[in-house]
Amino acid sequence: MADRQEEVQRVLDAIDDATKGETPEARARRLTELLKSVSEKVRKERRVAVLEMKARGMTYREIAAAAGVSFGRVRQIIDDKPDDDGQ
Repeated sequence: MADRQEEVQRVLDAIDDATKGETPEARARRLTELLKSVSEKVRKERRVAVLEMKARGMTYREIAAAAGVSFGRVRQIIDDKPDDDGQ
């Protein structure tokens, strides 16, 4: 678990470094682009993981509990529908 926390911190530090010294306008644009890219990547990887659990025979309710999301969200993920917040 500590390794994962360190990994997350490295990513956060990289984000800080990537925008250091930029104007607020440039920072806002870069962070918007980054947010879109990261959001898309995370959504795709989450879907792959959910589909793997489904292929292993887990029920939607089991997948929901394992992934920490609702039953309805599992259905949306499997159907490849975006979250309400666009992720």
